[in-house]
Amino acid sequence: MVRGGLPPLSAEGRPVSFWAGLPTRARLILTVLAIDCVAAFVSCGLIVLIARNAVQVEMAASLATVEPLVADTIRSLRSPSPESVLHSLDLRFQSLRHVRVTILDADGQRVGFGPSDRGRQNRDAPAWFVRLIAPEPHQHDLPIAVRGERIGTAAITTEPLDEIEEVWDYARTLALASLILNLAVLAALTLALGRILRPLGRLAEGLTRLERHDYTAHLDPPASRELAVIAARFNRVAGALGEARAANGRLNRQLLTAQDDERARIALELHDEFGPCLFALEANAASVTRLAATDGEIDRARLATRAGDIGSIVGQVQSLNRDLLNRLRPHALGEVPLTDCLNLLLRDFGRRHPETIFEGDFEGLSRGYGDIVDLTVFRCIQESSTNAVRHGGARHVRARAAEDIDAAGMITLRVSVEDDGSGIAPGHRVGLGLSGMRERVEALGGQFSLGRASLDNGSDGTVVRITIPIDPERGEGEDSSLPAAPQPK
Repeated sequence: MVRGGLPPLSAEGRPVSFWAGLPTRARLILTVLAIDCVAAFVSCGLIVLIARNAVQVEMAASLATVEPLVADTIRSLRSPSPESVLHSLDLRFQSLRHVRVTILDADGQRVGFGPSDRGRQNRDAPAWFVRLIAPEPHQHDLPIAVRGERIGTAAITTEPLDEIEEVWDYARTLALASLILNLAVLAALTLALGRILRPLGRLAEGLTRLERHDYTAHLDPPASRELAVIAARFNRVAGALGEARAANGRLNRQLLTAQDDERARIALELHDEFGPCLFALEANAASVTRLAATDGEIDRARLATRAGDIGSIVGQVQSLNRDLLNRLRPHALGEVPLTDCLNLLLRDFGRRHPETIFEGDFEGLSRGYGDIVDLTVFRCIQESSTNAVRHGGARHVRARAAEDIDAAGMITLRVSVEDDGSGIAPGHRVGLGLSGMRERVEALGGQFSLGRASLDNGSDGTVVRITIPIDPERGEGEDSSLPAAPQPK
């Protein structure tokens, strides 16, 4: 609909044509009208062509009947005198159709009053229709002879108005019947299209509700099979969006809980680890101050002992700080090759959990696959190893990562983490760690799977597998001048 003199706009803000701005039902009805108009035009042309040929045939037949009629009239007269013959012929030709016959005597004078023109003044056929159908006027002079002597002439002129009137009446009746029929068809089509297209209106309303984030929208399946398929797909999409929204809500709540838990854990570590260290530093600093404030000779041995204690405490604080920062963000990622980062991660796990064996096989990996992919691989191995020790009680953890290149040259990064722990409990609930790994991997277009596995020692455990397609346009940062991975202390 045009408002304010401006053309309607599309969803992208571009002007659309008048035809594109019409409702679907109006466009269908206008299409049917256009087809009717073309059909009517073709029908009119056929009627005119057929009627023109029919009038010509009627005129030729009427001309052919005049001469036998003259001969029959003369033979029927008992005493065929010239006057009686001419008057009889004049009366006989008054009732002929499609031709007008004028009887002339031997001197060329009209006999009687000629053909009657009664009824020819009130014609229904319009002049344009007569001009379309009427053939060229034709006149023929037929001599009238009795006993070999010419007594007059019959002037025959074609008169197609009667035939044209019949054609006009037929065409007008046919047009009126076609008009009534087409109006009835259009009315029925309008009602039928209204019922058929009504589900599209409900679909538009449902899409509007989805646009407003109302994922409870539901469409009843219409009678039309095609529209029923669309309604079923709409309901599935709305249900999937509702489930995704609920999952996002749960994930957000879990994320907030995890953030609070992480803050609480960091606060606890700061209190339990950094607090005693700071207290010890404060105590040793106070002891150094007291030693320095004595009036006598300074006990250098005790002073050295306090300095050694302070250095030891500072080293412990640095180690705690490094572990805390590395847990928040692996500082080596992007600075050293990914293989070194993963090996360093497993060595750190082995240092913190000496009762568990951690093995890694990361040969053949590129230097890096971009910050996001590198961090995803690092976090997945880190989280899987943590779960294996914390929840599975594993004594053996094996991590692998390798490239897989297909025939088209596309690279896929395949990562797996296996352990010999207690495995997956029946009916286990997916926690935040597994959900986070799945979200990370699927955000990169990859796949995440969790299942049971058997290591070489025959123990049942858990295996985490992920596949991540690698963008060939990635930047790996192949700078060989970067320092090697730092060794754990």
